[in-house]
Amino acid sequence: MSLNSPNSNPNPNPDLDESIDVAEAHGRVALETAASAREKRLADNGHEPISLWVIAACGIVLLVAGSVLGSSGTWFKYDGYFREGYVRGSAEGTVDSGPKPKTALAAFSAKGSKIYGAKCSGCHNPSGSGDGVNYPSLAGSEWVTGDTQKFAMIILNGLQGPTSTGKVYGAGVMPAQGTGMSAEDLASVMTFLRNGFGNSTGDVVSPEMAANAIDISGSRDNPGSSVNAEEIVAKHMVNLPGEYLDPTTMVNPATFAPIE
Repeated sequence: MSLNSPNSNPNPNPDLDESIDVAEAHGRVALETAASAREKRLADNGHEPISLWVIAACGIVLLVAGSVLGSSGTWFKYDGYFREGYVRGSAEGTVDSGPKPKTALAAFSAKGSKIYGAKCSGCHNPSGSGDGVNYPSLAGSEWVTGDTQKFAMIILNGLQGPTSTGKVYGAGVMPAQGTGMSAEDLASVMTFLRNGFGNSTGDVVSPEMAANAIDISGSRDNPGSSVNAEEIVAKHMVNLPGEYLDPTTMVNPATFAPIE
C-alpha cells in the first residue's frame, strides 16, 4: 500500500491525543506524587514523633520536682556539702600577693591626694593655687614646706590672722581640719602637700611624727582654738619629733608597713 494512499493512517498510535506533551505530563504526575507522599507520610513503627502535650507534661513534672528538691532537700544546698568556715583555695600556681609595693613617698602622697581632694580642694582649689582673695596658695608656701610642726598645727587647729607672707585672706580664719583625722591621714596629707603643686621637699612625714603632732596639739595652752602667726613663731618653728622614714622605703600601700 502506498504511503500517500488516502486510506493510510498518519498516527500510528490512535489511542493517544496528538495534543498531549508526554514529557510534561510525566513530570506533573511525578510532582503530584511527591507532594502526596509528603502530606500522607507514614511513620515507621516505633519512630512516631512525640506529641507536644507529652513534652509539656514532662516539663511540668520536672519543674515541680526541682522546686521540691530545692526547697526541702539537700541536693542544691551549699551547706550540705561543704563544712562551716570552708574557704576555697587559690588555683594551683596562683598566689594573692595583695597590692603592689610602692615607695613610702608615693604611697603616702597617693593617700594624701585623696584626703586633700575631700577636705581642702574646695577652698584651695584642686591645683592648690587658692583664689588670691579668700584662700592662699599652697604652692611655694613657707609654712607648707618649712618646719613640719608649724604646718601640722595649722592643719589640725586652723589658722587665724596673717599667713607666712603677712597677708590676711578673706575673714582671716582657716577652719580646723583635724577632727576625725588619724595619724596616717595627717602624715599622708602633709607628705602630699610638701611634695605636690610644685613643692619638692622630697621627705615623708611618718605616722609616728604625725602622732606626736596630735599629742602636741592637744597639749597647747588653748587646745581647740586656731593658731596664729605669733604662736607659730614662738612655739612651733621646729620639726616634729619621730623616727625618720626613708622616702624610698618600699611599703604596702594599704597598710604602709615596710616590705621586708
